[in-house]
Amino acid sequence: MSKEKFPSEKNLDEKETASTPEAAKKKATEDKEAKKDNHDEKLAKEIADLKDKNKELEDKYLRSEAEIQNMQNRYSKERAQLIKYESQSLAKDILPAVDNLERALSVEADDDVSKQLKKGVKMTLDSLTKALKDHGIVEIEAEDVKFDPTLHQAVQTVVAENDDQKDHVVQVLQKGYQYKDRTLRPAMVVVAQ
Repeated sequence: MSKEKFPSEKNLDEKETASTPEAAKKKATEDKEAKKDNHDEKLAKEIADLKDKNKELEDKYLRSEAEIQNMQNRYSKERAQLIKYESQSLAKDILPAVDNLERALSVEADDDVSKQLKKGVKMTLDSLTKALKDHGIVEIEAEDVKFDPTLHQAVQTVVAENDDQKDHVVQVLQKGYQYKDRTLRPAMVVVAQ
């Protein structure tokens, strides 16, 4: 006969081992340790997940702080530019009036009435020119200076009389103006070639 146990005998052996108090304590201890190990693993995994999430949130926070700082810097620069060049559009609109007053002064006055009128135009031009200078708007030097494409607009070229005159402005057709470091209107000039 073989040494195999019948199924009913197997169950009896298992029941006997399970029913002893020492076995029950041992099994209970093993169950507690298994639950504790399982619980510890869950806690360790949860702690690791929370640390990762914390790092991610801290990174997002630092990036947001940097973005806010960049926006504030950009805003400050834009505001400074606006303040620095706030009179630019007004100056561009006033320049044609200055040109017209200068043209009016170039006309010859024969009688006393026209001389008085010319004097009034001169006073108006002087006060307007002073106001422009007070606000940083100045005339671009153009006569007999080397041609600079950022400040001058060449409308015509003529043959140079000598080598010293080459690439120099020989005549100013319309005055140019600068506002701080920007060219409001380039001077229209004739350049010697």
